[in-house]
Amino acid sequence: MKDLLEKLSNAPGISGFEDEVRNLMIEELEEYVDEIKVDHLGNLIVKKEGEPDGKKIMLAAHMDEIGLMVRYIDKKGFIKFSKIGGINDQMLLNQTVYIKSDNGNITGVIGSKPPHKMKESERKQILKYDNMFIDIGANSREEAEELINIGDPIIIKEEFEELRNGLVKGKALDNRVGCAVLIEVLKNVESKATIYGVGTVQEEVGLKGAKTSAFTINPDMALALDVTISGDHPGIKEEEAPSRAGKGPAIILTDASGRGLITPPQVKELLLSTAEEEEIPYQVEVSDGGTTDATAIHLTRQGIPTGVISPATRYIHTPVSVVCMDDIENAVKLILAVLKKF
Repeated sequence: MKDLLEKLSNAPGISGFEDEVRNLMIEELEEYVDEIKVDHLGNLIVKKEGEPDGKKIMLAAHMDEIGLMVRYIDKKGFIKFSKIGGINDQMLLNQTVYIKSDNGNITGVIGSKPPHKMKESERKQILKYDNMFIDIGANSREEAEELINIGDPIIIKEEFEELRNGLVKGKALDNRVGCAVLIEVLKNVESKATIYGVGTVQEEVGLKGAKTSAFTINPDMALALDVTISGDHPGIKEEEAPSRAGKGPAIILTDASGRGLITPPQVKELLLSTAEEEEIPYQVEVSDGGTTDATAIHLTRQGIPTGVISPATRYIHTPVSVVCMDDIENAVKLILAVLKKF
């Protein structure tokens, strides 16, 4: 499973440009499912048939990652960019990136005014992204325009790597972790229910793919497969983010202080009781932070009972994150056990 996560993590796929991730998922799943479709928005929807009178269950993992986009090229060939998704500006400075263009991948470095030339008041401030630029080594606008175009996606250049104690690091683990879980579940699921696996698009910019795919499928129940904040490192209090890497996947009871998902009692009971019965390690979380595709899914049509399963992941929404492989594998075990009950 580690090899699968590595391929998914290294693949580029900012919001609206998820093609390579989707193609990887199709390649992995085509021998294991009964139907594969790509809808008008770009969602991957695969189907594994159950019994004719069985329930319809939707599993959703968003394929997109946060990133940047070419916005402007100045006369000296330096590139100004826009952010796609929620990125902390101070994490961007001096990162190596590549621009996906018609001419291939163009490497660049995010730069800014050097601190030696900043006023004292400037050095004390967090540098905003609109005061940064990308240097691709071009000497003029004309030279840069021969290589790239306005609107080209920009990807952080970061490679997947194994750390110690079962931890791995890589870019876009939010949410290539969920994609890996989805693939492994679909390869191994045994259920009387018909299972729809969905790789959703543009979650990071408004949960867009989840809205359209859930409307199409209209499932009896859904699970969003994502990641959550791991609060087991310096700089964050346990009460702010109680989930820990290596302690089992988190079952989300509420996110965004209830403005997102409040997990229905029947879904909550199903997830918790299954984890207990199967002796699968898990954590529970009530979050006042962000939300997931579940928010869009559960408000579709007349309402869809929805839950969220999320391995705790360090440093999400930055150029590199860290996750525990045991948590990912236990998320797969939990979902397989839940689906077997149908």
